[in-house]
Amino acid sequence: MIVTAKELFEQAYGKYALGAYNINNAEQTMGLFQGCLDSKAPFIIQISSGARKYTNKLMLEGMIRAADQIFPDAIFAVHLDHGDEQTCYDCIDSGFYSSVMIDASHESFEENIAATKRVADRAHAKGISVEAELGQLGGVEEHVSVSEDQAHLTDPAQAADFIKRSGCDSLACAIGTSHGAFKFSGSQGLHFEIVKAIQELVPGFPLVLHGSSSVPQEEVERINAAGGALKGAKGVDVTQYLPAALLGVCKINIDTDGRLVWTRVHREFFRDQPDKFDFRPVGKIFMEEYAKFIASRNVLLGSAGQLETVRAALKK
Repeated sequence: MIVTAKELFEQAYGKYALGAYNINNAEQTMGLFQGCLDSKAPFIIQISSGARKYTNKLMLEGMIRAADQIFPDAIFAVHLDHGDEQTCYDCIDSGFYSSVMIDASHESFEENIAATKRVADRAHAKGISVEAELGQLGGVEEHVSVSEDQAHLTDPAQAADFIKRSGCDSLACAIGTSHGAFKFSGSQGLHFEIVKAIQELVPGFPLVLHGSSSVPQEEVERINAAGGALKGAKGVDVTQYLPAALLGVCKINIDTDGRLVWTRVHREFFRDQPDKFDFRPVGKIFMEEYAKFIASRNVLLGSAGQLETVRAALKK
């Protein structure tokens, strides 16, 4: 069942975070839905601008519609990840997305507000949730590329002003995460003081963490043992997910980790069975492994076991 992100946030706020997972193909889609049902968790399925170009936006929508029928007990939002203004309008007008993200964080503060308000006005007229971003994360994801010297943390006072004037339903904040697999060189952690300060100024407002993959070292080591060459990969400490959720972070984006699972499964399969060429057997393995990974992350986010509670609340 497709619902808005705003509806999910109303249930999650201060208790747990929704896992927001990007998909690009059928195998990821099947593994994601199975993992969320196995862990009995509501979730957010994300489609990036890059994914929309990878095959075709209609292909992605078709896979999600099919998964909704295959897994009728699932409760989830369909979200555009890191969209520009025109892409947001395309998704709003499609009648399929229940949530969009307008990323104008690279613009001036005032233009970011103006662009977000334009998108919010159009989205809200159709009952669609809007996520915006303030502050910039370092690293690379899709079309987003920000050097570390350009990255900057979100200012709480600006965040409160932005939320009030833009009309967004949730805000992605820069509090120390980074896009991509090569996140940290040291022992950086999340700046919870920024989250607390924003919540004091705008109590009850849902916040979002981007770039929150953990980059499991076991996955990196297995990829490298199977012929990979990932160096210096490090991610967010998974023990920080739930503390962030308890402070009002309702959505945590996890994309890179899923790609690492895909790479590990495929490298190991064809290393161990070099005479094979059929992609279906390894695709089956990936779907199972990805489902296990998704379920494990939902436990860490606190969303595991929340599905029936959300279902009951949505029926009221």
